[in-house]
Amino acid sequence: MSSFMTNPFPNDPDRREIWTMLVERDIDAFLAGDWGMVDGDFVKEGFLGIDAGKSDNPDSWRIGFPTLDVYREEWLRQAAEAKKVKYAEDQRTGIFRATNLQHIEVNGDIAVAHKKFDGTIARADGGKDIMNWQTLYFCRKVGGQWKLTGFIGYAPFPMGTARTA
Repeated sequence: MSSFMTNPFPNDPDRREIWTMLVERDIDAFLAGDWGMVDGDFVKEGFLGIDAGKSDNPDSWRIGFPTLDVYREEWLRQAAEAKKVKYAEDQRTGIFRATNLQHIEVNGDIAVAHKKFDGTIARADGGKDIMNWQTLYFCRKVGGQWKLTGFIGYAPFPMGTARTA
């Protein structure tokens, strides 16, 4: 298994669990189009997702996902769209390669995980899917398990610089 597919926190139970939830389980569920694989990873009451719209100006960020149900519908829509694309390489490997979750701040029973996407996946038609954004995930330990309470997503990576390739 490639190093980018290996959990970088083998000796840190909290960060290891958060990485598994936000990288491994999220990618596998997305590729399967199976929300049930990640449904238990969320605190449903009070969930909030902010859509940065790939803008580095917080004044333009919007409440894109006021409830978990709204986010679930968009997640499922994106997963269905991704299934329609034919890739020239293994899609799972490509997503893992483009994903970086090295910075997770844990403070007691809350955490902020900084997930960055920066890479491409070759399509069978000769084009490529560009993955270039970042998300801040807000987590809370509930009943001994890390759960997502919300996020600020679709922010440019790096901030302040819009890239096309």
